[in-house]
Amino acid sequence: MFKDLDPLLHSQLRLAVVSILMSVEEAEFNFIKEKTGATSGNLSVQISKLKEAGYLEVEKSFRDNFPLTTCKITRKGKDAFDNYVKALEGYLNQKG
Repeated sequence: MFKDLDPLLHSQLRLAVVSILMSVEEAEFNFIKEKTGATSGNLSVQISKLKEAGYLEVEKSFRDNFPLTTCKITRKGKDAFDNYVKALEGYLNQKG
């Protein structure tokens, strides 16, 4: 039986963002942008979607008068990622 894949994480960029945040305490917007190769606009939209779902905490501040956005994965986001990976493993381990 195939489990449904979380549509929020099934987007390549959102999955990349969550994957990055699973391995670090928190990450700055520019670090995530550099790692994913995404445009600022697209990354901003996808981070907002993850935040609205409760998967990320987003903190906006300033460093040397420049805006600084820092992202951190929540417990809900970690659980969603773990469930997504388990569901994918179910697809990969199907015996035909």
